Amino acid sequence: MDTETSSGQYRAYVARKIALILFGVAFTVIMFFVSVSVGAVSIPIPDILGTLLGGQGTGLFERIIWNIRIPQALTAIVAGAGLAIAGVAMQSILRNPLASPFTLGLSNAAAFGAAIGILLFGAGTTGSSIADAVVVNNPYLTTLCAFIFSMLTTVIILLIARMRSATPETMVLAGVAISSLFSAGLMAIQYFVDDTKLASIVFWQFGDVSRSSWTELGIMAVVVAAAFGYILFKRWDYNAIDAGDETARGLGVNVERTRLVGMIAASVISAVVVAFLGVIGFVGLVCPHIVRRLIGDDHRFLIPGSFVCGAVLLLVSDTVARTIIAPHVLPVAVLTAFLGAPVFLYLIIRGRRM
Repeated sequence: MDTETSSGQYRAYVARKIALILFGVAFTVIMFFVSVSVGAVSIPIPDILGTLLGGQGTGLFERIIWNIRIPQALTAIVAGAGLAIAGVAMQSILRNPLASPFTLGLSNAAAFGAAIGILLFGAGTTGSSIADAVVVNNPYLTTLCAFIFSMLTTVIILLIARMRSATPETMVLAGVAISSLFSAGLMAIQYFVDDTKLASIVFWQFGDVSRSSWTELGIMAVVVAAAFGYILFKRWDYNAIDAGDETARGLGVNVERTRLVGMIAASVISAVVVAFLGVIGFVGLVCPHIVRRLIGDDHRFLIPGSFVCGAVLLLVSDTVARTIIAPHVLPVAVLTAFLGAPVFLYLIIRGRRM
């Protein structure tokens, strides 16, 4: 009887977590239609459904939906989900609740690499208006440059993580130093370019999902899907690492390889997102902690939950950014920073009290 009771309680425990994740998926679908609907031109949801079911037409609504709104909404979903799973992987394999691509400097390193690719190797062109601030002509070269510098940062972080005295605060301070280093590199690049390119670089650094086309969206979707599949496959290893490296090794986990490949996956996601969209901070930090509050630390549910949470957070942020001061549009990175900075301070203060 006790066994049956325990089994029933466990099924209810699992069902609750799955229900929360499915609720997040449903809410994402709803917000997708809301995001496509609102903007400078308001489009009724029935017209959106008719366009999606009927294919691409020639009317004003059809052009806005297919060429602007849907790519932007899907980019927010893919980028948010990718940054969130990168954050949850980094927090687990580094055993650091403050880890994320932004706080540990991967985003700024990738931004510096992308700027190198765009401005020095001709991977992109720059203009003086919002529409053509940065046009990436060679997304593969840009992503490669961003990935190289992101991986350089990853190697530094892994070396620091292996130090016995490496506390979460030490890792964050290292991330601050790395971010400052690459920010200085970006400033040096800005100093030597003309006024038009300077304005374009500054504009590009504000992360914004509206600059993505179907091509960039496709590349990001492939990268995020592959990284998500790998990280989800390693969910049991991450659970073991949470119990300590020695415990994980005792359970047969190759901790060093899991840590390295996980950081590579996070670096690839950061590189691709930053190369195409600019720096979008704090999504990878906030979402895993939100999901932990709701469904706990079990990576079987934490990883897909963070995936959904990241998609929802960036999609909602982008929708609000497009409407809060309409007809003007805020870069979505402004809202994520306003949300993430207080959460970051809260985590630091809570860590000090523990």
